[in-house]
Amino acid sequence: MTKIEIIMADVRAKIATVTYLPGTRLPSVRATAKHHGFSPSTVVEAYERLQTDGIIASRPGAGFYVCDITAPLSLAAIGPNLDRAVDPLWVSRQSLETTSEALKPGCGWLPPDWLYAEGMRRGLRYVAKADTRVISEYASPLGLLELRQLLTRRMAGLGIEAKPAQVILTESGTQSIDLIFRFLLMPGDTVVVDDPCYFNFHALLRAHRVNVVGVPYTPTGPDVDAFVSVLNEHKPRLYITNAAIHNPTGATLAPATAYRVLQLAQAAGLYIIEDDIFADFETTPAPRLAALDGLSKVFYIGSFSKTLSASMRCGYIAAPNEWVESLLDLKIATGFGGGQLAAAVVLSALTDSGYRKHMAALHARLARARAQTVPRLTKMGIVPWLIPQAGMFLWCKLPDNNSAAALANHCLSQGVVLAPGNTFSQSKNAESFMRFNVAQANDAKIFEVLAQALN
Repeated sequence: MTKIEIIMADVRAKIATVTYLPGTRLPSVRATAKHHGFSPSTVVEAYERLQTDGIIASRPGAGFYVCDITAPLSLAAIGPNLDRAVDPLWVSRQSLETTSEALKPGCGWLPPDWLYAEGMRRGLRYVAKADTRVISEYASPLGLLELRQLLTRRMAGLGIEAKPAQVILTESGTQSIDLIFRFLLMPGDTVVVDDPCYFNFHALLRAHRVNVVGVPYTPTGPDVDAFVSVLNEHKPRLYITNAAIHNPTGATLAPATAYRVLQLAQAAGLYIIEDDIFADFETTPAPRLAALDGLSKVFYIGSFSKTLSASMRCGYIAAPNEWVESLLDLKIATGFGGGQLAAAVVLSALTDSGYRKHMAALHARLARARAQTVPRLTKMGIVPWLIPQAGMFLWCKLPDNNSAAALANHCLSQGVVLAPGNTFSQSKNAESFMRFNVAQANDAKIFEVLAQALN
């Protein structure tokens, strides 16, 4: 990138994140030149090109200003100009939009016949015969009391003390995160993410026009030394991470790391979102930041799309007491009352006598799939970063001189949807990594296409 392009990219980024609002006067040519260490003539050229593009306008004798007419929000346009193969929305779009015949070892969910479909059917039949209000009326703002009570009991088993009045039901785990982002963040705030992390965290953060800083993730949790540096340098407002089973690495947070991260966050006044969507996949409980923190500055969220149904959407937030009312107001403003049909069906399925047995069988099935997939990948030189204790994901290093983005594009043309590493990486240093879903990797064609595509 040339010096002129650096200045142009900086201005565009500040407009995209609303650091520069329409009508804002840009720093003078002299001030910008001093800030970047470039010559004034370089800044003048950059400003003139931005003016030609209609991004800024000059006012004689008064400097340059951001144009009043701005383009609609484009999530793909915010951030570096990257190949679509490594865009945070690429895997989701391909996994959701390709035909049912496509093979999807890059997607983040179980095959339909691995989910608790029979329990969901029983739940639908039960709810259909229940009070008509359940299938016809808005839910209360907090959501179905019986499900919130069940969730608090489940949290207690993880050491998280929460009252039903601290639990807010949502339409999904994604809506839970979006509500908290809306509540806590302003454009231009800084948010810390794991590097790598779940790619939709990146997409949501783009939509909120905030600055994102990554911390390298290790087999025991975030790199603590790097975490300290980020806190000192960037003064972030929020950290978002997975609990239990990390996505995409499959790693498990170690107790010592959990304690240290929480100590640092508390000292810095940092809020945390702990996404525990994979809680029921866990075989050996990992520490929860929400338990250590006592729901003081940690928002604990989850949903049931990975174990029950991605069609019957239902999520939840366990929030610090003092923020519940404000979050409820925001939920009403953006989604009104919410639906209680999904909550009632989810409650029925979770309390069904067969759910525990189903999950035990699923743990065993995933272990078998993992044991079968690892050697098939290793044979091609695709090596797991670690062997997870549980869950569906393998974070793998490709053989030398192979681009994950190029590999994903090639395999897509053969009907195989993959998840290239840079989709998950804030620093974009995971070009040689790929996430595989062992539950979706039982077709021989996947490995045939991979073998043909690898250099």
